[in-house]
Amino acid sequence: MPNLIVFTDLDGSLLDGTTYSYEAAAPALTALREQGIPLVLVSSKTRAEMEPLRQRLGHRDPFIVENGGAVFIPHGLFDFPFERMRTRSPYQVIELGLPYHMLREVLKQIEDAVETPLQGFGDLSVEAIMQVTGLPHADAVLAKQREYDEPYLLQGPQPLIEEVCRQIVIRGLRWTKGGRLFHLMGDNNKGEAASVLLRCYLRQQRMSGQVERIETVGIGDSINDAPLLAMVDHPILVQKPDGSYDPDLHLTGMIRAPGIGPVGWNEAILDLLAQIS
Repeated sequence: MPNLIVFTDLDGSLLDGTTYSYEAAAPALTALREQGIPLVLVSSKTRAEMEPLRQRLGHRDPFIVENGGAVFIPHGLFDFPFERMRTRSPYQVIELGLPYHMLREVLKQIEDAVETPLQGFGDLSVEAIMQVTGLPHADAVLAKQREYDEPYLLQGPQPLIEEVCRQIVIRGLRWTKGGRLFHLMGDNNKGEAASVLLRCYLRQQRMSGQVERIETVGIGDSINDAPLLAMVDHPILVQKPDGSYDPDLHLTGMIRAPGIGPVGWNEAILDLLAQIS
C-alpha cells in the first residue's frame, strides 16, 4: 500500500446530509483504520462541533475547522514545531484564519456599505440557528462557538449578493457558500489548510528517512469543497441527496462516486483502495 492520506468534507459527504450519520461509510472507515491511513476531517464546522464526532469515530488524526481557519494536530504526531502555531491542549494548532471578532467587525462594515442587514451567527440566537440549519439544540450551541469563520444569511437580488461578495474581496478577505449560508473568512480555505498539513507529513517522512511518495485523496459534495479537491491527487465527488452531482465542480480526473453522501463515500474509498493495493 503506498503512503496515502484521505481528506474529507463532513456534511453531505462522510455524514448523511439529513441524519448526520456515517454508518453507511463504516466498511471504508474500518479499512482506512486497519491500513493505518490518516483520515483528515475538513469542515466548516467548529472545533466544538467536531470533537464529539471525533470521539464517536475514534478519530486520532489531525482535523481542519471552519473552512481552513485552523489545523488541529494531536500532540506528539510530528517531531517539530510549526509556524503560526500555538498550543491548545491536547493539540498543536496552526492558525490560518482571522480571529472571529475581526470577521464580525468586517461583516458590520459591509452591512453599512451595502445598506442591508447581514445576519451572522453572532447575531442569531441558538433557536434561530436551529431553524436555519436544521441542527438540534445541542449541536446549534456548538456551531455558535466560532473562532475563524462567520456564516451569514444573505437573501435578495443577485446584484446585492454580488456587491456583498465584492466588498469582501476588496478587503482582502474571502467568502464561500455552503448550503443555505454564506461564509466570511480570512485569506484561507480548505485546500490551503490541507496543503499546510500535507507539508507537515512530508517533512516528517523526510526526517524518518522515507522516500515513498504520499498520495492524497479528497472527498466532497459541493463547490465549497473545490479548493480541497483541486489540491489532491484523487478528487472524489459524492452525489447530492437527489442523486445529482454539483454542476459547478469540474476538475480533471475527478471521480464521481456512485452514491449519495456516505454511501458514495464508502464505495469510492473501497474502490480506490482496491486499485492501488
